[in-house]
Amino acid sequence: MEQGEASGSKPYDEIWSKLVPSNSKYSDVELRSDEVEIHSEVKVSSFEKLGWCKITRNSDLSSATLQNKSLNVIFVDGTDVPSEDTIMIRCGSEIIPGPVSDGYLSYRFKVMPMNESSKKLLQISLDSDHAKCSICLNIWHDVVTVAPCLHNFCNGCFSEWLKRSQQKHAIVLCPHCRSAVQFVGRNHFLHSIEEDILQSDASLRRSDEELAVLNSCALIKSPLVINNGKKPRGKRPRSTPEEDNVTDHACAQCGTQYDGFQCNQNTVHLQCHACGGMMPSRTTNIRVPQHCVGCDRAFCGAYWHSQQVTRSDSHHMCAPETFKPIGERTITRIPFLAHEKNRHEQDITERCIRQMGKTLQDVVSEWVTKLNNREIDRARMPLNHAEMITSGTHLCNECYDKLVSFLLYWFRVCLPKYRLPADAAQREDCWYGYTCRTQNHNDDHARKRNHVCRPTRGNVGN
Repeated sequence: MEQGEASGSKPYDEIWSKLVPSNSKYSDVELRSDEVEIHSEVKVSSFEKLGWCKITRNSDLSSATLQNKSLNVIFVDGTDVPSEDTIMIRCGSEIIPGPVSDGYLSYRFKVMPMNESSKKLLQISLDSDHAKCSICLNIWHDVVTVAPCLHNFCNGCFSEWLKRSQQKHAIVLCPHCRSAVQFVGRNHFLHSIEEDILQSDASLRRSDEELAVLNSCALIKSPLVINNGKKPRGKRPRSTPEEDNVTDHACAQCGTQYDGFQCNQNTVHLQCHACGGMMPSRTTNIRVPQHCVGCDRAFCGAYWHSQQVTRSDSHHMCAPETFKPIGERTITRIPFLAHEKNRHEQDITERCIRQMGKTLQDVVSEWVTKLNNREIDRARMPLNHAEMITSGTHLCNECYDKLVSFLLYWFRVCLPKYRLPADAAQREDCWYGYTCRTQNHNDDHARKRNHVCRPTRGNVGN
């Protein structure tokens, strides 16, 4: 195992994350400090170690910020990161120190599970009256928060308010305090509090019919930036044309018409989850979706490609490859998430495919067809709206990896034992199957037992 070099921060006794190379002949890079300069192999053809990035642990302990410290462009989940630029990385992010065509090695960022001793349980007391939507006066449902005033509402309630406000007024006002709303997004932390309150007091629950109506009205799937029509009164400091461009043109269609569309002062904007760039939120006269069906997050690559807008220094936008239909995607490597991140099971699956004389793409295409034909139980599919997914569905890179991992599970459980390599066929099934947690921290157990199977103890599922 290699260790990253700490740069000024105190190292821990325990490893909090790793960079796992796609080629198993290279060692994992272990990260023990909050801020680490990475020195490792960067090319498949060489064992020379070079410094190429700095990784800083984020306060949420489950993500990090990568800074490019090399002269090359680094690729993170299909997004290019120029020299000295930064990007957020999460568990499973693919990081390539340079162009794959030039022989650069691919790494996967893996966050290690926290020890139970380091986890803290926080209990809070909250009056349910403080968790009510001021529009319907009920406990929040799919709560959203508006900014800058930070008041909270049901998604469906505020979506209806937003729609009526944009039809009648130049400015969208907060229903609670009447201040101008500039931003609205779903609040996942408050959503968990909302669920806890309803579990503790069932009398506060609404009927299924009421919730169905609310859900049908809910329009806010990812963060929305709201452009209000009126500008603030009074003088402001004189700015340069470059500053005006940043302020007044939030996206490529603010000020310029592409494909017959141009933003106006009331246009609501979506922020791309991958690159942070802005695009108009559109529901009509649009050929491609703007939200990933698997996670409901917004991605701009397919939209700008459909509008025939090319990338430039003045506007952030993703490559079309970051958000594509399932049927148009190709894959050459088993996702890091496959088989609950068990590298031994991933290796067995890779050998099975090779012994059958097929490629990974062949197997994935075959099981996507089975998915289309409704031949697979979707109960365990780790994606939102699982029943809606077909080969024509647009997915982001992260959700596509989750889908492929799900399909490879079914490929393996349906595979006759004689198709397995001899060493794998002799293993006994783990009692806990794919739900086994020991496989993630005990390499010997992960290797000796088969974990691509249904659990026979604990929470039994498909």
